[in-house]
Amino acid sequence: MSLVPIATALIEQLWPYLLAGLMAIAGIWTAYAKGKASQKARQAAADAAARTEAQKIDDAVAGRAPDDNRARLGKWAKS
Repeated sequence: MSLVPIATALIEQLWPYLLAGLMAIAGIWTAYAKGKASQKARQAAADAAARTEAQKIDDAVAGRAPDDNRARLGKWAKS
Protein backbone atom coordinates (compact mmCIF):
# COMPACT_ATOMS: atom_id res chain seq x y z
CA MET A 1 0.00 0.00 0.00
CA SER A 2 1.49 3.30 -1.09
CA LEU A 3 0.85 6.64 0.58
CA VAL A 4 1.07 8.65 -2.64
CA PRO A 5 -2.45 7.82 -3.90
CA ILE A 6 -3.89 8.49 -0.46
CA ALA A 7 -2.07 11.82 -0.16
CA THR A 8 -3.11 12.80 -3.68
CA ALA A 9 -6.74 11.98 -2.94
CA LEU A 10 -6.64 14.02 0.28
CA ILE A 11 -5.08 17.01 -1.45
CA GLU A 12 -7.66 16.82 -4.23
CA GLN A 13 -10.44 16.90 -1.66
CA LEU A 14 -8.95 19.44 0.74
CA TRP A 15 -7.16 21.98 -1.50
CA PRO A 16 -9.91 24.63 -1.22
CA TYR A 17 -9.64 24.50 2.57
CA LEU A 18 -5.85 24.58 2.47
CA LEU A 19 -5.97 27.57 0.13
CA ALA A 20 -8.49 29.36 2.35
CA GLY A 21 -6.31 28.72 5.40
CA LEU A 22 -3.22 30.08 3.66
CA MET A 23 -5.14 33.15 2.53
CA ALA A 24 -6.37 33.72 6.09
CA ILE A 25 -2.83 33.49 7.43
CA ALA A 26 -1.66 35.94 4.74
CA GLY A 27 -4.47 38.35 5.68
CA ILE A 28 -3.65 38.20 9.36
CA TRP A 29 0.04 38.77 8.63
CA THR A 30 -0.78 41.77 6.43
CA ALA A 31 -3.00 43.31 9.10
CA TYR A 32 -0.29 42.78 11.72
CA ALA A 33 2.36 44.40 9.50
CA LYS A 34 0.14 47.40 8.73
CA GLY A 35 -0.67 47.87 12.41
CA LYS A 36 2.98 47.71 13.34
CA ALA A 37 3.91 50.25 10.65
CA SER A 38 1.10 52.54 11.77
CA GLN A 39 2.24 52.40 15.39
CA LYS A 40 5.82 53.11 14.33
CA ALA A 41 4.67 56.14 12.33
CA ARG A 42 2.65 57.48 15.28
CA GLN A 43 5.60 57.05 17.62
CA ALA A 44 7.93 58.77 15.15
CA ALA A 45 5.50 61.71 14.89
CA ALA A 46 5.28 61.99 18.67
CA ASP A 47 9.07 61.87 18.96
CA ALA A 48 9.42 64.56 16.31
CA ALA A 49 6.94 66.79 18.14
CA ALA A 50 8.82 66.29 21.40
CA ARG A 51 12.14 67.11 19.73
CA THR A 52 10.64 70.26 18.21
CA GLU A 53 9.33 71.39 21.58
CA ALA A 54 12.66 70.64 23.25
CA GLN A 55 14.47 72.62 20.57
CA LYS A 56 12.12 75.58 21.13
CA ILE A 57 12.87 75.46 24.85
CA ASP A 58 16.61 75.20 24.23
CA ASP A 59 16.46 78.16 21.83
CA ALA A 60 14.45 80.22 24.31
CA VAL A 61 16.84 79.43 27.17
CA ALA A 62 19.91 80.13 25.04
CA GLY A 63 18.64 83.62 24.26
CA ARG A 64 18.49 84.79 27.89
CA ALA A 65 21.05 85.42 30.58
CA PRO A 66 21.62 82.60 33.11
CA ASP A 67 20.26 84.71 35.99
CA ASP A 68 17.09 85.40 34.03
CA ASN A 69 16.77 81.66 33.30
CA ARG A 70 17.13 80.82 37.01
CA ALA A 71 14.47 83.39 37.94
CA ARG A 72 12.05 82.04 35.34
CA LEU A 73 12.77 78.47 36.40
CA GLY A 74 12.08 79.39 40.02
CA LYS A 75 8.71 80.88 39.04
CA TRP A 76 7.89 77.86 36.90
CA ALA A 77 8.81 75.41 39.69
CA LYS A 78 6.50 77.19 42.15
CA SER A 79 3.49 77.01 39.84
